[in-house]
Amino acid sequence: MSSDNYEAAITDKGSDTVASFNDERKGALARFQHQLHTTPALVPLIVLVASIVVFGLLLGSKFFSPFALTLILQQVQIVGIVAAAQSLVILTAGIDLSVGAIMVLSSVVMGTFTFRYGMPVGVSIFAGISVGALCGYINGYLIAKVKLPPFIVTLGMWQIVLATNFLYSANETIRAQDIAADAPLLQFFATKLKIGGAVFTFGVIFMVVLIAILAYVLRHTAWGRHVYAVGDDPEAAELSGVNVKNTLISVYVIAGVICAFAGWALIGRIGSVSPTSGQLANIESITAVVIGGISLFGGRGSILGTLFGALIVGVFTLGLRLMGADAQWTYLLIGALIIAAVAVDQWIRKVAA
Repeated sequence: MSSDNYEAAITDKGSDTVASFNDERKGALARFQHQLHTTPALVPLIVLVASIVVFGLLLGSKFFSPFALTLILQQVQIVGIVAAAQSLVILTAGIDLSVGAIMVLSSVVMGTFTFRYGMPVGVSIFAGISVGALCGYINGYLIAKVKLPPFIVTLGMWQIVLATNFLYSANETIRAQDIAADAPLLQFFATKLKIGGAVFTFGVIFMVVLIAILAYVLRHTAWGRHVYAVGDDPEAAELSGVNVKNTLISVYVIAGVICAFAGWALIGRIGSVSPTSGQLANIESITAVVIGGISLFGGRGSILGTLFGALIVGVFTLGLRLMGADAQWTYLLIGALIIAAVAVDQWIRKVAA
């Protein structure tokens, strides 16, 4: 057979052949798994709705009322704001153990600048936010430029900021009465807004607006796509033109600023400026992020899930309290949820494998 006839035969034979792939994931479970992979916030939303329904059935109107449900929002507002900062960091496959300490130090700076140095409240608030940004920048620089592990850097920063907080404040508390009389702007986030039987605070509104803005930015901007890319595979992101170092630094700076706003909201929540407040915020923020479905391995998850995760903790806490259960049951159930959330994340990640 001549070469021309041979090529024609091969061409004719191949013209009717269509490439096909065997889809091994045809079952309902596989489709559900794929849906969870494409919509990470779906799992915590399902858990949140289910927990509200269960406690509503057990407690009736005692739990399932506008006041009780908005009380949950008020209780989780600080954790929700700090968890938003933690979400950005964890999406880059990092972790920030210093978020709680940065929050408290920022609130202390706001208070001391006003009452110790006599600064205008606006200047004091700006100083507190600047302190949060500076702490975040130091974290980001050491992680991105010096190449130190995020866990070690933020663990060290947590100790440094915590010690600085107590040394700088002299372990003194600024009373709520003094703030209300001389610097009410520091308690701005405690301002209440009543809608029917529901009671919202500006802190709750700020938390929801912050989550909405970050959700939009992460989903619809180049910076948001870079954050996911860095968390998924920093080397591939670098090769595709992403400035990994600057992205990491910006994430930690923004996280520090958000923590400073959380410090401002904390003053409104507790009324006073206390260097001993918010001690568990770093752990609680990680809890909300993990339960919210953001992968600890980075690059996958939705910040809306973080809000749902914080609300789940709030629902369990209030529901069990209204039932008169021992507080340890709350920790037990939250611990089980954390383990379950990581297990579900591993199961969902098999879709991408």
